[in-house]
Amino acid sequence: MTIGRHTATELDPSLDDYQLASALVREAGQLALLMRMGGLQGERKTSVSDVVTAADRAAEAYVLEQLRRCRPGDGILGEEGASVAGTSGRTWVIDPVDGTYNFLHGSTYWCSAIALKRDDSDRGGNPVADPSVVLGAIYQPETDKLWLGGEGRPATLNGERISGSGDVAVGQLSAATYIHPTWLADPRAAMPWHAAAITAASLRMFGSGSCDLGRVADGELGCWFQHSCPEWDWLPGKAIVRAAGGDTAVVQVNGLNWFVAGGTTAVRELSAALASVPQFA
Repeated sequence: MTIGRHTATELDPSLDDYQLASALVREAGQLALLMRMGGLQGERKTSVSDVVTAADRAAEAYVLEQLRRCRPGDGILGEEGASVAGTSGRTWVIDPVDGTYNFLHGSTYWCSAIALKRDDSDRGGNPVADPSVVLGAIYQPETDKLWLGGEGRPATLNGERISGSGDVAVGQLSAATYIHPTWLADPRAAMPWHAAAITAASLRMFGSGSCDLGRVADGELGCWFQHSCPEWDWLPGKAIVRAAGGDTAVVQVNGLNWFVAGGTTAVRELSAALASVPQFA
């Protein structure tokens, strides 16, 4: 298929799910990078730091077309609006460009990410806050890093097995995180964020959750926490961190869901810190 001046690969439906996920994030990431090289402008979504570009939309359109052809029974959910109901009980969750603000401003710290989740629901038939995830794939084009992992398959970085930082206390680790500046004025978010942040040996805030989670899985970063993550920012990395032997959790504090990843001890300690603050009525 051709998008503008760029020709993207038609993928083979006989690829297994891991091969398909790997090919999709590679192709989407390279397409976005080529489009950025040709010149892009961003459009504001909810704030000056929450933007979308034509590359986000084109990369998502590519992944959508390939999935509809290669996995016609599966559902599809994309950050930029893709929504296809499936019949298989599985849904592909797409983040065509995670870290769009970085991407637009010339940083290399952005990626394309995808997850395959089960369509879990509670007893009332409502989707659960943290569905089970079959696999995740994250590709950072400008560093040529591909993280991959899932149920029953070890996590890898460019084909080499990875295993995180081990089971270490959070006070010995760097913690990657993100909080939008406006949330720091709201004690519902600011208080638990501060309580968790001060437990870590150091903090890192780079602006791409999936890039962060890939690095938690390979041990470059120690752990990670962030509130109110949509599925496309959480599930690809969740799958890979767990496949690398790590742990994940979702903790609700003052009506906000906090997403946590790292080794077992770090996740337990971060979760306890987040929940330690006063609760608002």
